[in-house]
Amino acid sequence: MPSVVGLLEQREPAARRRADGLREEADRIQAELAAAELEWQEWAIARRRMLTRSRRPDMR
Repeated sequence: MPSVVGLLEQREPAARRRADGLREEADRIQAELAAAELEWQEWAIARRRMLTRSRRPDMR
């Protein structure tokens, strides 16, 4: 009959691999989110600039 410690030692590497994989996925998602937020900010800035310019009498 295997010992409790032996069973724990058998399961630990799989748990560590799962945690490492999820950490890598979280890092990838965080980078993708940062890029998407930057793009969103750029579109919002462009929209505000266009609204500002369209309101100027000399730009019409």
